[in-house]
Amino acid sequence: MSYSHNTMGSGSRTARRTFEFGRTHVVRPKGKHQATIVWLHGLGDNGSTWSQLLESLPLPNIKWICPTAPTRPVALLGGFPYSAWFDVGELSADGPDDWEGLDASAAHIANLLSTEPSDVKVGIGGFSMGAAMALYSATAFALGRYGNGNPYNINLRAIVGLSGWLPGSRCLRNKIEVSHEAARRAASLPIMLGHGTCDDVVPYKYGEISVHSLSVAGFRNLSFKNYEGMGHYTVPKEMNELSKEEHGSNNGENRENCICTRSPTDVPAVASSIPYRYLQRLIEALADLLDRGSLLEFVLPWCQVVSLQKGTTRFHQDLADTCASSEYMLQ
Repeated sequence: MSYSHNTMGSGSRTARRTFEFGRTHVVRPKGKHQATIVWLHGLGDNGSTWSQLLESLPLPNIKWICPTAPTRPVALLGGFPYSAWFDVGELSADGPDDWEGLDASAAHIANLLSTEPSDVKVGIGGFSMGAAMALYSATAFALGRYGNGNPYNINLRAIVGLSGWLPGSRCLRNKIEVSHEAARRAASLPIMLGHGTCDDVVPYKYGEISVHSLSVAGFRNLSFKNYEGMGHYTVPKEMNELSKEEHGSNNGENRENCICTRSPTDVPAVASSIPYRYLQRLIEALADLLDRGSLLEFVLPWCQVVSLQKGTTRFHQDLADTCASSEYMLQ
């Protein structure tokens, strides 16, 4: 599949760059299809390599889509052609960003997710340059637009980045701070990052810088794991962490099912039987549903009971206040 992007040259003439993407490999779910993740390879690699590894993970409910980047000259490698999601000259906060290449690849990835069923959660993950591309997609989701201003319409539910970095980090905070909606989306998006401390290709410090830049820009749901002694590659422990995170995402769906399948008259009895250590997870699920304005007729009875059970902490008072306002809107 090809994407064409216009750029303005001297004398207001328009230059047209076309990006030809390679073959896309798909790993079908072995169980019920609950989530779809586009997984992005690193510089010089292809989708086939990762599809074979991902197929071996114990995640039967996930569909994996593994595209292949266009082959293009890469400045970092002397201008020689490699499969790359965008051009990169140096790994530096002061280095230029290839916005055109980033937007073209982000649009290609979004197009792959656009035909997924509405009840299936979608996310993006990647390794090295693929992780950088996943993080750029996360910023496009938060802002609601690509760098070129075109709207970004995919409702991302998870981002995973291994041994990568964040493109466009310099101005991200300023862009998000001026929009309440962008700040809300940034805070709600789960992001899992992992990086080896002995990475000699994308040094570990760039993982730390990326986490800091995302955090100060308003991405609150961040998880960063370092792997002592690991270089620029993945290890079974890192992939096991990925499996655990994805299982956790499915557990969130199970909590929603629990909320929505109980009769309102049964809620007090069911809520009182939930162990205290699990109540926080239930509250997070309720807060997420309230924030989305989803299934309010099921959520409100739970909010009223759980808020009373948990006492008067500031967090739960906010939940009770939201519940009251949502109940008013529902009526």
